[in-house]
Amino acid sequence: MSNRKALKGAIAAIASVATLGALAAPALANETSTYNLNGKSVAELAQHGGAQRIAAIGNGTAKNVILFIGDGMGDSEITVARDYLGGANGHFEGLDAVGQPAELGDTNAGTGQYTTFSLGGNSGDSAVGKDDKGSLNANPNPGKLTAVTDSSASGSAWATGTKTYNNAVDVDVYGNPQLNLFELAKAAGKATGNVTTAEIQDATPAVLESHSTERGCYGPQGKTDGSSNDAAKRCLVNQLKENGGIGSISEQLLDTRADVTIGGGSKYFRQTVQGGEYAGKTVWEQAKEMGYQTVENDPAAMNALEYKEGQPVLALMSDDNMPTKFNPSKATAQNPAKDANPTVCTPNADWLGNRGSSLADMTKKALDLLEANPAGDANGYFLQVEGASIDKQDHAGNACGQIGETDDFDQAIAYAMKNVDLSNTLVIVTADHAHTSQILNAQPAYALSTVLKTADGNNMVVSYGTAEADSRDEDGGYNGGDMAHTGTQLRIAASGPGAQRVIGLTDQTDNFYTIANTLGLASTSDAQQSLSNDAKTEVKLTDGKYVAESTGFNGDAVLSYELKDKSGNVVVASDSSTPVSGVRVKTAQTTGITLDKVTEGNEYTLTVTGRQSGKTVTVDFQAPARGSSDKEPGDGKNDVIASGKVNNNPKSGVLGNTGSAISIAALVIAMLAAIAMIVKTAKISR
Repeated sequence: MSNRKALKGAIAAIASVATLGALAAPALANETSTYNLNGKSVAELAQHGGAQRIAAIGNGTAKNVILFIGDGMGDSEITVARDYLGGANGHFEGLDAVGQPAELGDTNAGTGQYTTFSLGGNSGDSAVGKDDKGSLNANPNPGKLTAVTDSSASGSAWATGTKTYNNAVDVDVYGNPQLNLFELAKAAGKATGNVTTAEIQDATPAVLESHSTERGCYGPQGKTDGSSNDAAKRCLVNQLKENGGIGSISEQLLDTRADVTIGGGSKYFRQTVQGGEYAGKTVWEQAKEMGYQTVENDPAAMNALEYKEGQPVLALMSDDNMPTKFNPSKATAQNPAKDANPTVCTPNADWLGNRGSSLADMTKKALDLLEANPAGDANGYFLQVEGASIDKQDHAGNACGQIGETDDFDQAIAYAMKNVDLSNTLVIVTADHAHTSQILNAQPAYALSTVLKTADGNNMVVSYGTAEADSRDEDGGYNGGDMAHTGTQLRIAASGPGAQRVIGLTDQTDNFYTIANTLGLASTSDAQQSLSNDAKTEVKLTDGKYVAESTGFNGDAVLSYELKDKSGNVVVASDSSTPVSGVRVKTAQTTGITLDKVTEGNEYTLTVTGRQSGKTVTVDFQAPARGSSDKEPGDGKNDVIASGKVNNNPKSGVLGNTGSAISIAALVIAMLAAIAMIVKTAKISR
């Protein structure tokens, strides 16, 4: 072995140890300091459920759960909108009703706060970071306590119960996919719905649809309309289907197969699929071939949708994020003229609510479809509704924009509260992170601001001062779009069964357990792994092609497979270079694997393994030979050659980390071996 190869191997070994769960010890405050470090370590927090604050608190039981997320809607954003729209003593019909017993007659109602910190500023703080060409660039010490979260890390927290790094979509700091609420709800036979005013690939909706090391991995051609390809910039290339990965967010959305999906981002479905069964077709074409009812940028068609068995709804109402309810305002430097001429917000003619696609309209359609769905009627549903552009307009220092979006969000909540039964439906209203806007007495000297005339006739100063770079237009108005999030805890309110679990101080990951346990879903690592206990695989000869069809791997997000001949030689195998390499599981559906290089008459052993549960199915089969007494290849449309069921042994998944434990002894041995290799390499180099 060359010195270079030896060193590369040693580094790879260390990275592997980190990927599997090597624990980075936090720096401790010295004894003479003023600190009192009493929280958990990164390693503890990175485990499934490790950040819970109320793990011991029980749950109610509900048939349905609706989660309303106001993106970037901190206490300040709520107050800004309420003061402007209704006056300082005003009242929101939806936002101020949820969690308030006096409003809805719900004695279970509760209101609290939750923490939102993450475990890394970006993927560079993880074991699945990438370079500018999309190649793996692992951090050997993944995870870093980060006070300010982004939407993907926060969304992953309530969707999976696992803290992770900013930029991650339902993978932990080691890159291991974590089962999300849609996957768990589908495994339990419930209906699922996802509604947003953002691009459907954006972070908050994405955490219910996909597992991605990079939140910008929108489609098979990256974040483009299909006329170009920047996937290497946006994605870890190992995740792309043409490289043996589980695919982009849009492709995984289709695999997840939620019953109702309504949002923006239609242009990203015009991208061309680069690998797998649908290569060469657009993502829209793939959706139609998979049986989706599709709507593209057509509010009337969205409103006309009806439940059809086996035909989930995919309605994308705009190319990008949806237009805001109010026209934009500008945040500018201190100027007395603003006090004399306060801003009054004006309606946006392009707002889709004018055409029947307000957030309330889309929420109504989603509820109608879910309630008409036999699975929803019999077993219940989980619906997430996001008011996305409160955040996006806050980023832009656009007070009127964020106020209009808060109003739109409030109306969606109000509609739901009037039309659901709180005796069997838990409704939760919260946000993903805090943001920049603040209400002040006077224009600030060291920040930009907008002076608004409120409903009660007074001036209200809204300031914006968290931009990391100066970006102003010729009029002095801020136009950079990068006013930054803040790290404060957030309001969470709930009404319905189990609502009191939000009272006090909780963490975003507690929200996962509140929702999952209220619906009776598998929330712990052991319970999730057991969802794959009944998995089975059939090897079929379909139209002359050999295919393995797996069902029941509901405790897994990713499968790996290996096909060996009679001599034990590997004929074909899935890529396993990263945790997002392999075959994406279609939860509660059939996951197909095309078996290439099978020769007629030869004997084979196929092994299919769930990467999260560690459950394995082994199938021994002989490919039918022409002229034999067996059916000749291609005679049948769907001939089963052989099948196998999971071997429920006590071993955990090797890559499993919905929370499966990994032997500390094995980690120590691997690390010592890696260190020894480096030492040996250093000696040789001398």
